[in-house]
Amino acid sequence: MAFDGLGMTMGTLSRLSGALSRSISPENFSGEKGRAGMATEGTGAHCARELGQGWKISPSVAIEPGQTFPLADIEGSGAIQQIWMTPTGHWRFSILRFYWDDCEQPAVECPVGDFFCSGWGRYAQLSSLAVCVNPGSAFNCYWEMPFRKRCRITLTNLATEAMRLYYQINYTLTDVPEDAAYFHAQFRRANPLPYKEVYTILEGVRGRGHYVGTCMAWGVNNTGWWGEGEIKFYLDGDGPFPTICGTGTEDYFCGSYNFENRDTRQYQEFSTPYSGLHQVIRPDGLYQSRQRFGLYRWHIADPIRFAGDLRVTIQALGWRNGGRYLPLQDDIASVAYWYQTLPTAPFPALPGKDELEVI
Repeated sequence: MAFDGLGMTMGTLSRLSGALSRSISPENFSGEKGRAGMATEGTGAHCARELGQGWKISPSVAIEPGQTFPLADIEGSGAIQQIWMTPTGHWRFSILRFYWDDCEQPAVECPVGDFFCSGWGRYAQLSSLAVCVNPGSAFNCYWEMPFRKRCRITLTNLATEAMRLYYQINYTLTDVPEDAAYFHAQFRRANPLPYKEVYTILEGVRGRGHYVGTCMAWGVNNTGWWGEGEIKFYLDGDGPFPTICGTGTEDYFCGSYNFENRDTRQYQEFSTPYSGLHQVIRPDGLYQSRQRFGLYRWHIADPIRFAGDLRVTIQALGWRNGGRYLPLQDDIASVAYWYQTLPTAPFPALPGKDELEVI
């Protein structure tokens, strides 16, 4: 795939390709060759009034309440290679949608913060291969996203105020190999999770593909440890019991023993290429009365393959007296990331604005 101009590795960077590099931003909405930086009006026009065309006239866009803004509409075959954006406003109220090859069903439907592993609406440094969150509110993703006929990306502002968005979508126009699947991402939330119910990260997937990642915003509504629950992957017709079962929440996210720093006796944040507990929001003694966590786990080196269907669940489990497990009723949100063949099965309806809100 690297030689077709899609994703490259350090070992293939020297190889030449016939792919065409393009980029979409407010300075070139169409990504056309030789047509960037031509704006004569835009959000920076007043600042450049003495300089004129070519001097940062249109660095961002304003998206009005209720507006769906077209971030990209690309004809032909190619792949999204990198996305950078920095949105203002409540990150749960800005909804990203990606459509592949003229499909009406989005393959990605997700609040912008959660898509970039920032579900709590607060900055936390994240340094990984697939997603980076950098100061001061810079969202970056490096998921490869091939398309064969068309790529369309939109952002919908659910808020009652206008938002400002700076963004850049870097892509290539090139042939796409027959075995390249389509990128998908789906958001879910339960607040609170009903007692003795498992949390569903993903279900209803139909097609052939592989699961590549999970990020979670986990708000704990009890005292004590909250991560005893097992993650389970039900593959290709599995019944009551899955093919893959983890040993605990912190184990799945590649930590151990409560994510605890034994010297400080505190949760220890960490961010690595494939996994992390990158955010710990601690009680402040006043209004921040619960602990909240941001976690991610990328299956880049160990994708979970499925031939026909996939379901993913995780238990919310703590402890009660007598060394017994306690099913928890936590505020849990997640994004599942996977690749699959088209068509995409319909997603569950996105929660309403009040149900999305972080309070």
